[in-house]
Amino acid sequence: MSRDDERSETENASPALSGPFRYGDRVQLTGPKGRLNTITLIDGGEFHSHRGMIRHSELVGLPDGSVLRNSNDEEYLALRPLLSDFVMSMPRGAAIVYPKDAAQILSLADIFPGARVVEAGVGSGALSLHLLRGIGSEGRLFSFERRDEFAEIASSNIEAFSGSVPDNWSVTVGDLQEVLPATCEAGSIDRVVLDMLAPWECVGVAAEALKPGGVIICYVATVTQLSRVAEELRRSGLYTHPQASETMVRGWHVEGLAVRPDHRMVAHTGFLITARRLAPGTQLPQLKRRASKGEFTDEDMAAWMPDLVEGGESEWTPESIGQWSKSDKVLRKKAREAQKLAAQRASGSEDSAAGAAAEDGAPTAE
Repeated sequence: MSRDDERSETENASPALSGPFRYGDRVQLTGPKGRLNTITLIDGGEFHSHRGMIRHSELVGLPDGSVLRNSNDEEYLALRPLLSDFVMSMPRGAAIVYPKDAAQILSLADIFPGARVVEAGVGSGALSLHLLRGIGSEGRLFSFERRDEFAEIASSNIEAFSGSVPDNWSVTVGDLQEVLPATCEAGSIDRVVLDMLAPWECVGVAAEALKPGGVIICYVATVTQLSRVAEELRRSGLYTHPQASETMVRGWHVEGLAVRPDHRMVAHTGFLITARRLAPGTQLPQLKRRASKGEFTDEDMAAWMPDLVEGGESEWTPESIGQWSKSDKVLRKKAREAQKLAAQRASGSEDSAAGAAAEDGAPTAE
């Protein structure tokens, strides 16, 4: 089949995750100096940089992993972005769960095809995309988000990556403690993933939704949050002893005999803490440990976390743990960017994004 025949067949086809490039596909272009630019292929579109121009029509019909030349005869490598590439370059309303942590969540929580999963704190949709891939078409993901703006951005990002909103995914706006019982039957959920400011407040309602043996996993940013949720899991008497960890990834420079660690690395982003739901009426056996200087009292806990003990008060806010929220103006801009990508992905036409910002040529995080 000729290149022109391949282009004519793909012009009106829906976006694909593999095979020749089509209108509506996201394409990652790597320039001569290794700079990454991610674009959406649209009919009549062009990618411009200070190094020259590439028409989108020149990419349509090419196989994934092709090399082409721009108007200044410089070579560009064209690849369809991986899921990890997409989440690092998509519009963000809230901070995302990095791929290294998303991979650990899928492993530690044992997200399996066909699982029924609750996710609280959808953010920009990065973790939702990983969970959807893990549960497959037979599973079901129930996402919950307190803020309408974040839910809107996440929905558009998921549509931009998938081509449409998955039938097995729903996002509900509201407080998890109030809306989860009305959305999911008690004992019907396999896994609960909490990515929120105060996950300890939802330990009880998560236990009601989980099947016996189900997994709860919480993603928190600071040691104070980690300690607080661990103590709540223990005190509830509804879960096994919690286990906590963090993941750090260090790349390596490997060229000939020059083999050394990279100067930069993705270090601390957050902690993961997991536990499993006990059967109703089950009392967890106490661990037998030798007495040590690590023993603590309620008074010790009150000094560390006042809200953990009766009569104590403590205010947990994003600012108090070093997290800063974006302004409403920035969130509206990110929502428009995400909606534009979703529209282009669905139709492969520039007309579908009329009124939105100019062609996306923003560099991907390297």
